[in-house]
Amino acid sequence: MIRRLTKEDHEQVFLFLQQDPSFNLFIIGDIESFGYDADFQDVWGQFDGNGSLEAVLLRYYDSYILYAPGDFDADGFARLIRETAGPSLSIQLSGKEEVARQFEGRLPLGTKRTLYFCECRTDEYARQEKGAFAVKKAGLADVDRILDLRGRIPEFDTRPTARDMLVKAMETSSARTYYMEQDGRMVAAASTSAENSLSAMIVGVCTDQEHRGKGYASAIVAKLVCDLLAEGKMPCLFYDNPAAGRIYHRLGFRDIGLWTMYR
Repeated sequence: MIRRLTKEDHEQVFLFLQQDPSFNLFIIGDIESFGYDADFQDVWGQFDGNGSLEAVLLRYYDSYILYAPGDFDADGFARLIRETAGPSLSIQLSGKEEVARQFEGRLPLGTKRTLYFCECRTDEYARQEKGAFAVKKAGLADVDRILDLRGRIPEFDTRPTARDMLVKAMETSSARTYYMEQDGRMVAAASTSAENSLSAMIVGVCTDQEHRGKGYASAIVAKLVCDLLAEGKMPCLFYDNPAAGRIYHRLGFRDIGLWTMYR
């Protein structure tokens, strides 16, 4: 049985999600920040005959994430996603590779991208990378500067909801951005997403083309790693660029699986 989840289900939901806290950091973070009643977020669960959870699906704006440690009702969740996604030509969906791929052929999915998922359990290596760079923490007044920097990076695809999502995340302390600037212009940055009581995803690592190769992004990520671990939150991230992977591994990150996104 699949049904919408409410705050009355919260204890059971979190016990279920904490089986795999790193891979579930988006779902955990969004529930902790926005609960079960926000107009831009819905949470559903699949239960077995004994009332135990078997899968959880989260809708955050126009994106869906599903977690299931074993078999789940892929057809039932696909019908639910079609009913709630509206007239979209392609569905934005993500999750562990072995879970997300089961929706291929069941939904009109966007372009597939599979990434390495990794976590960092120590700041031993990050402490050595911070260097003498002046890394600053962004506030709400810097949101447009962050989006402007990302807009200058060819690899970034900024969605129409990006500003609203970034503001909401900052206001609820589920995201932060650290950055560096030259002559008053933001030239490198890295952010967190889905920060929660257990973990945080590092995203949006970027450097202006003319400032690459100077170690700016590494220094920013290193500071994020040190600060997050000091707060008891495990830093996670995903990558598909081998060169980026080598940098992250040097900072202490280790691969734990694959993450698939359809955009």
